[in-house]
Amino acid sequence: MSEPAAVATAQTRRRPIRLGVVSFVNTLPLIDGLENLADVELRFTVPSRLLEQLLDDEVDVALCSAIDYQRSTEPLVILPAGLLGCDGATLTVRLYSSVPLERIERIYCDTDSHTSIVLMQILLKEIYDLAPELIDYHAREHVARNRPIDWPESMLLIGDKVVTDSPPAIRYPHQLDLGAVWVEHTGRPFVFALWMAKRRTDAGLLSAAGAVLDRQRRHNELDRLDRIVQRSAVPRHWPGDLAADYLKQKLAFEFTERRLAGLELFFQKASDHGLIRQARKLEILAT
Repeated sequence: MSEPAAVATAQTRRRPIRLGVVSFVNTLPLIDGLENLADVELRFTVPSRLLEQLLDDEVDVALCSAIDYQRSTEPLVILPAGLLGCDGATLTVRLYSSVPLERIERIYCDTDSHTSIVLMQILLKEIYDLAPELIDYHAREHVARNRPIDWPESMLLIGDKVVTDSPPAIRYPHQLDLGAVWVEHTGRPFVFALWMAKRRTDAGLLSAAGAVLDRQRRHNELDRLDRIVQRSAVPRHWPGDLAADYLKQKLAFEFTERRLAGLELFFQKASDHGLIRQARKLEILAT
């Protein structure tokens, strides 16, 4: 390491590694326990702010929505220290409709869901030849276009609210689990979020962050999931057995070549459908 780089690394490491995260149950295997580490600082925000937080230098690394990698105004790098994905049904990335899917004209979209909106658009176009109008829906407050709207005709929801504020099934007889549909349609896994940083971030800091994040994820998956369910998911009004199945069976957290291939296919399809510009090549931090 050159002398200026060594000095920069030493100066950077005088403060904790700042991580941008959200507090959904699905992120717990990636972040639970990090709050106890002296050299890590967790900064919680809503999913839609994670990329902004990263670009504004409020955090060093963020668990960004996958599509943010392509939409960022500044080149990013991916840390292969874990991800949030699926190899089939997700439970918590769901399209609800009170009308048959082929008759959908507009969809109220959970404002937490950047990547899921793009995924939905791809699947509806390729499978149903649909391109419905999309309307921002603040699902926690049940508000769209500055007015209350409890249960829209069709809506996309993600995260804990699918379980803890579950829409009435009788009202929505037509539903799609987007993870299951993607895997059936493409034969590839899907990736919803990854650890990202700005490309120009100090290499020493990123190496340290990657090691910490990978170690904590492995520890959580091997030894702590049952504890996480009881201590963190159940108090959030998740049934314990459902939360355990969700974290152990439904979701995927390990960074693998097969999941990376699924991510590349998603980006290519997003580009083909005009949902992003030409897909940037993936830059993965060397470990």
